[in-house]
Amino acid sequence: MWFKNLTLYRFNKPFSATPESLEQALAGYPFSPCSSQDISKFGFSQALGKLGQTLVHSANNRHLICATKEEKLLPAQVIREALDEQVAKLENEENRKITKKEKDALKEDITSTLLPRAFSKRSQIRALLLPEQQLLLVDSASATKAEELLALLRKALGSLPVVPVSVKTPIEMQLTDWLKQGHAPLPFTMQDEAELQSASEDGATVKFKQQDLTEDEVLAHLETGKQVHKLALHFEQSIAFVLQSDASLKRLKFAEEFRAQTDDVANEDPAAKADADFALMSGELLALVLAVINALGGLDDSAL
Repeated sequence: MWFKNLTLYRFNKPFSATPESLEQALAGYPFSPCSSQDISKFGFSQALGKLGQTLVHSANNRHLICATKEEKLLPAQVIREALDEQVAKLENEENRKITKKEKDALKEDITSTLLPRAFSKRSQIRALLLPEQQLLLVDSASATKAEELLALLRKALGSLPVVPVSVKTPIEMQLTDWLKQGHAPLPFTMQDEAELQSASEDGATVKFKQQDLTEDEVLAHLETGKQVHKLALHFEQSIAFVLQSDASLKRLKFAEEFRAQTDDVANEDPAAKADADFALMSGELLALVLAVINALGGLDDSAL
């Protein structure tokens, strides 16, 4: 349940929801496993997994949802090889070229035959809805997968007026200034990892890991015009992460001392522990996102 990445969205029209209204909306699009002829299925599942009974789990008007996707693993090469074999056989038997329309029909038949024997892979993606702050946070390193969840949520709700979070000044310019200054604004501390990119057409990229970013070797790249597009930061004493120039936060890692705050919840009640963990995590994620937006100079309202 602990989020590992954040793709940030904001509502561009007032949004409000109760756990009950969200539950009812999501219930119309539940996850169900693939049948023998399904290539993939995607739907909402219990927010807390096996420890929960509801599609929405809430604390302090912060709502957690989860979508599950099951996909049949049927490599294109396997289908192509089977199709080539069938086409060659028919062309030899009938002494003629198989048409494209016939090939398409053969491909459908082959796919239908192979699907029941294909292995399945499941994945989950979670999101945090924050009506009071008019924000939506998706636990995904991929904008494409995040948009897939948003599309499903849009179906369930009827509409979902969100746009990616953007700030007034390009983030790469601000990260570059932080690196030049040798520190990030409070409550953040700069770590030992960064990625710099050239603004020229060649797009040269330099990556630093486990290195003091204030050293001349790093700063010399800024003098040649490179800008910082990824910067590792630490938020207070709770979360390490990488801030990217597209406003996403990657590789979130919660400090063990921070997570230990819920250890006093009875271990014999896993559901209560999960609920306490969610309340702790969601509150800190909200604080982190608001601090990032503030450090970057605030949201760009012209994007609404």
